[in-house]
Amino acid sequence: MKVAVWDTYVQRSDGKKMHFDILVPETLKEESVIYAFGKNYLKEKDVKSADISTKECEFCHLEEAALAVVSEIEKKGYHIVELENCD
Repeated sequence: MKVAVWDTYVQRSDGKKMHFDILVPETLKEESVIYAFGKNYLKEKDVKSADISTKECEFCHLEEAALAVVSEIEKKGYHIVELENCD
C-alpha cells in the first residue's frame, strides 16, 4: 500500500515542539480528516496544544508502507510515526 506522509509539528504547552508524521492511504486527500487524526493522536497522548492546520501539518511525500503500518491503517485509518518530543 502506498501512503501519504504528512509532516507535523505541534507546540506543546510545556514549550517543547513535537514532531511526528501522520501516514494515511495515498487516496485520502481531505486535510480536515488528516488533521482530525493528528488531534486524536494528541488526545491519546494527553498533549495540550494549539490546533493542527496547514501551518503545522503538510503533505511531504508518498512511500510504500510496511505490513504493520498497513494493518494499523486498515484498523484506525492512519498510523503515527513519532519523531521528536512525543513522550
